[in-house]
Amino acid sequence: MLDLRLYMAHRLSAMAMGPFVLVHIAVMIYAIQGGLSASEILSRTQGSVFWFLFYGLFVVAAGIHGAIGLRVIAHEMLGLKGWSLGAITWGFGIGVIYMGARAVMAVTGL
Repeated sequence: MLDLRLYMAHRLSAMAMGPFVLVHIAVMIYAIQGGLSASEILSRTQGSVFWFLFYGLFVVAAGIHGAIGLRVIAHEMLGLKGWSLGAITWGFGIGVIYMGARAVMAVTGL
């Protein structure tokens, strides 16, 4: 049953990340072609609840997706099982989400 839930969480997080990636790439292209500097970009994102929620959800989806993918790789390639597999998976997922959340807070100022 756990395998089915992880499979579904992995697929749902991938589906969620699709639009996030497309919007992120579009915003990067707009910023580069517009010749915006880093300070101009930050002035537009500071205090923005929209960008905070957008990138916050992006970070959570990426953390879940990456942790589940790492779990499969660690099990297949390293033969990890049980506690060690769970520790690596949870540690990686929490680490990615923590670092991503700090980046989102720094960019949005929220």
